[in-house]
Amino acid sequence: MKLTFFLLGFILISVSCWEPISKATVLSPNASVNAIRTGAEQTDQYLPYIKGKRVAMLANQTTIIGQNHLVDSLQKLGIQVVKVFGPEHGFRGQASAGVDVRDEVDSKTGIPVISLYGSKNKPTKEDLADVDVMIYDLQDVGVRFYTNINALSRLMEACAENGKELLILDRPNPNAYFIDGPILDMQYKSGIGMFPLPISHGLTVAEFAQMANGEGWLKDKMVCRLKIIKVANYTHDMPYDLPVNPSPNLNTAQSILLYPSTCLFEGTYLNHGRGTLFPFTVIGSPHLKGKYAFSYTPTGIKGMAETPLFMNQVCYGLDLRTYDVEQLRKTKQVNLQWIIELYQASPNKEQFFASNLSREMGVIERLTGSGLFRQQIINGVSEKEIRASWEPGLSEYKIMRKKYLLYP
Repeated sequence: MKLTFFLLGFILISVSCWEPISKATVLSPNASVNAIRTGAEQTDQYLPYIKGKRVAMLANQTTIIGQNHLVDSLQKLGIQVVKVFGPEHGFRGQASAGVDVRDEVDSKTGIPVISLYGSKNKPTKEDLADVDVMIYDLQDVGVRFYTNINALSRLMEACAENGKELLILDRPNPNAYFIDGPILDMQYKSGIGMFPLPISHGLTVAEFAQMANGEGWLKDKMVCRLKIIKVANYTHDMPYDLPVNPSPNLNTAQSILLYPSTCLFEGTYLNHGRGTLFPFTVIGSPHLKGKYAFSYTPTGIKGMAETPLFMNQVCYGLDLRTYDVEQLRKTKQVNLQWIIELYQASPNKEQFFASNLSREMGVIERLTGSGLFRQQIINGVSEKEIRASWEPGLSEYKIMRKKYLLYP
């Protein structure tokens, strides 16, 4: 948190009371020696490259420089932003999870916004016909089932198909300190898992892009031309508090660090905080009454979860809002104890692995990437044995990953 305040304080001075950046206040590469500086903040490294070009961007509410949206700032600098592509949750981040987003004209800038989370999921030839350079700048959280890397891969394919170079403005991965989980068995490939990665992959988006190119993961093994602006003064082990919530239901630093572990509960018949102001940090069910003292009541919350599981019912279970996340940093592992404990405590074991979002079975396989995990929990297999079943794939991935790293 101190690091974030230092960075924001520095930008406050440089950008003159948070006014949009101008030609006189473009951030200098030597402005700070120690602060983490995202790719977007290093304007001196890419403004000359995009000046005079027709620019399109894949952007959302995390696409910021200082306290301003990068699209707004670039437009005021005279950069010709001809269109913006919006991912899940939309360009300004106002759509609920999983809800189709429509094309629109941005009311603030007048720039056309084309949704990639609705009738189509990647730009067409026509979309890119008037584009000279494409920019990707989305904050990721470093987890296989967080869909930003899927959007990135499809954007890479579109750029490769249409001869466009992709400029990636890289950002830190708050969960980059660890690599853990089973490698996705590709028979469970889905919209929440498209590539043979572990649950926590330990990559920034630019590193992932290099891996997708190098491992032939794009359609027909095509290769996208990349230009990358690296994060300055950054290593994978550095704690990083995000200045903007990456999505409506990841709204605290605690939720982001718990997410690799608690998102597994989307594959169970338990509420994991959707319908509260603290999603991914509490887990419970009405069926656990008498098993746990802690309780909460999910309600419909516009823009977060309008019809959550067990809406208006008292849920009993785990409160992880005060869990010491330093324990995660020490173990460098996805926490499996919570799902083991709650399965054992559940009186409704037959329905335990029915998804709390769709009520269907099989979501836990797509989340974990493993066809073994569900039965391992049911059979009471020890955590040590579960982890052993992730090998040798996990170790092989860690070796392969080293080829694509941009940071220590």
